[in-house]
Amino acid sequence: MIIARSPLRITLGGGGTDLPSYYRDHGGFLISAAIDRYVYVMVHDTFDEKMLVRYSQIEWITDVDEIRHPIIREALKLLEIDQINLEITTIADIPAGTGLGSSGSFATALLKALYKHKRGFITPADLAAQACFIEIDRLKEPIGKQDQYIAAFGGLTVLDIDTSGKVTPRQLKLGEETFFRLHDSLLMFCTGFTRSASEMLRDQDNKSKAKDQAMIQNLHYVKELGRRSLEALEGGDLVKFGELMHEHWEHKKRRSAGMSNSDIDRWYSVARAHGAVGGKLIGAGGGGFLMFYTERPEQLRAAMRNERLRELRFGFDFDGTKLLG
Repeated sequence: MIIARSPLRITLGGGGTDLPSYYRDHGGFLISAAIDRYVYVMVHDTFDEKMLVRYSQIEWITDVDEIRHPIIREALKLLEIDQINLEITTIADIPAGTGLGSSGSFATALLKALYKHKRGFITPADLAAQACFIEIDRLKEPIGKQDQYIAAFGGLTVLDIDTSGKVTPRQLKLGEETFFRLHDSLLMFCTGFTRSASEMLRDQDNKSKAKDQAMIQNLHYVKELGRRSLEALEGGDLVKFGELMHEHWEHKKRRSAGMSNSDIDRWYSVARAHGAVGGKLIGAGGGGFLMFYTERPEQLRAAMRNERLRELRFGFDFDGTKLLG
């Protein structure tokens, strides 16, 4: 049995500037971090005359074109795998729709496992590029490139995207003390709301394509906030980074009426009153996880427990997409 694993991610700056509708005219810039919560894909041969595909649903198929799961279908076709006696199973530490980039993590893990099945090798850069090709070019999803690249490379990573779509990743340069302070001071809490990232991003994508100046200026500002966040992080000024998270969230909410809701706004206010310097919803918005930077983590945890929000404790992942077996 082949087992591949890809990390989920959090965004530390520049979120939303990785969509083609924006970066093709203006370039994109993001800071992303892989976390130690994962998507797993298992592939192995069987003796059946049908392919078994397991995810949130179960499919038995006799032809690759019959597969309803779009990423699995297109990955098999891209790699020209028409073998039927296969079982493909996926499981995840965190459900989809929670803003942690699960689709990109799944695509990279699946491709990694299928390359191993074909006795092939693929670099992290090619792995991310092929995952993007499947989701953005073949399936026409209104998504960006962050999730695939951070899943493939892992770590705390700066992603520069030029107008041709070329992604240049580099490691975030943090001092040891800054790294551990960041690790201890970023807290995430589950809102209990799930949503489709594609639905949230489609509005941004359509407005960017239509050259909507309010949306374009919003994304320009978010990109600039990302660059200022990079300066704060690499300079060891984590309080400034937290303040920029708050500024980012205030601007992000202006992109769409569905970005937040009354419960999320209330929880955010409670957090700010109990030690959070700044925070935001992870992902496209509308639900998922609230992440905060705080210098008083225990006070913030107590306040969120009173609001009945469950914390997701996490560390950082530096392996990226890898084979476990």
